[in-house]
Amino acid sequence: MMVVVGGGPAGRIAAMRLAEEGQEVCLVDSGGLGGQCLHFGCMVVCALNDVARHRRQAETLAGLGIVDTVPGVSFGTLLKEMASIQATIHGILREETKQAGVTVLAEREARVDGRTVTAGRETFRPEAVLVATGSAPYVPEIEGIGLPGIYTPHTLHTMPDLPETVAILGGGVMAAEFAYIFGGLGSRVEMICRSGFLPNIDPKLRETARKDIAFATIRENTAVDEFRGTGKVQTAELRSGDGREEIDVDAVFVAAGLVPRTEAVSGLEKGPLGEIRVDASMRTSVSGVWAAGDVTGPPYLTPVARREGLVAAESMLGRERTIDRAWIPQSMSLGYDYAFSSMPAEPDVSISIPAPAGPGTFWSVPARHTGMAKIRFQPDGGGITGIYAAAPGASLSATYLAFLMRQGATIHDFRDLLEVHPSTDGIYWLLQHSADWVRRHRP
Repeated sequence: MMVVVGGGPAGRIAAMRLAEEGQEVCLVDSGGLGGQCLHFGCMVVCALNDVARHRRQAETLAGLGIVDTVPGVSFGTLLKEMASIQATIHGILREETKQAGVTVLAEREARVDGRTVTAGRETFRPEAVLVATGSAPYVPEIEGIGLPGIYTPHTLHTMPDLPETVAILGGGVMAAEFAYIFGGLGSRVEMICRSGFLPNIDPKLRETARKDIAFATIRENTAVDEFRGTGKVQTAELRSGDGREEIDVDAVFVAAGLVPRTEAVSGLEKGPLGEIRVDASMRTSVSGVWAAGDVTGPPYLTPVARREGLVAAESMLGRERTIDRAWIPQSMSLGYDYAFSSMPAEPDVSISIPAPAGPGTFWSVPARHTGMAKIRFQPDGGGITGIYAAAPGASLSATYLAFLMRQGATIHDFRDLLEVHPSTDGIYWLLQHSADWVRRHRP
């Protein structure tokens, strides 16, 4: 028997692969198949962002005098209907997993000690174990952080009403996404960034993101010393280079990143974040035990977790396989889809343009906010070193572009590309323009 602990993207796909290969597989899951992606992460952002975008688009049209009103949001109904659809997806995943031949032990908290797995009253000592327990929100140690009214993605579903003013704690992708969501739904947003706003994002993308959440107050290089309130959070005491300031809040949303969930895992070598250390084939420090997904540390991305799950499954079957971490495409959902993939390379050249007007951006032309497109490339040889886009559907094109770049595609390979029109994609134009520029200036 092989035991998989965790039913998120890494664990579920690994369990299915093992079962399809004829193995007896037991999947122990405590939080619901689909993991953080379905229940607290990707799908939650998709659901709430759809509504926020709809309302923001209505604001744009109302500002132009095209529509009369901006719709209100029934926040309780929004959360209820979102949960209903999540349950539907969970049911589909459950049936799919069982049909693959996997035995699922649902709602079981598991403990892993080396190669021994304890799930409820059952103890397993299988021939192989895969630990895929995922990640959890990072909650910084701040006085008052436990007050009612302070939420994380894991407790958002308990928020009773849409807050009039919400403080978003964090400055990364997760924080930006929820800042857009709350602002789009109608809240006043205060972003509290310990360092900078989107510090690890390309500057052009960051500039466009600021336009998307222009309604928010973004406080950079600012720390929270204390949350205060009677019965629930009411104020936040802030500290920055400009001194101290107290702001009023109705709720706080902690979006300060993720940490691996390894508190119930022992006997395996761990890193400084608590992550399980693995080799290129996802083996741990204990023979017969593998780990995959967020539990092994950053980048905390669903596609990477899935790939790691497959690599681990192949290794458990005795087939050596590794994950190629070059050209990992990433995304962020604000008013537009933000997508990017890059590799460090010197020397290279960058070129960027506003994204073309098209489906989903036509009415944003008056505000000069149609998104952006940018590429980086090497003049000698035309190797592409980075693509960056903010536009409707940008995440779709980035998937295939990242794959082509991994295969060694250059700007010259896109010279005769025939695009779909109308489109908001500016990347193809930049690739063709750059190829022409190199041909003219670097014979």
